[in-house]
Amino acid sequence: MLDDDPFAPPVKKAVPLEQQLENASVDELLVRIEKLKTEIAQCEQAIAAKRAQRAAADSVFGKPS
Repeated sequence: MLDDDPFAPPVKKAVPLEQQLENASVDELLVRIEKLKTEIAQCEQAIAAKRAQRAAADSVFGKPS
């Protein structure tokens, strides 16, 4: 069977978030927070763009009922 490759790397189990946070240093946590803030800002920009696009379409075609 192809799934029984003896040379395949072992499957890593997902580490729960609580354990990740517990094992992280303060500096690692600060970096993680900055990455999350950046991702949140990107999501907010995407939402604003989608809302503007929807508003433009509604102004041309009218709001759907």
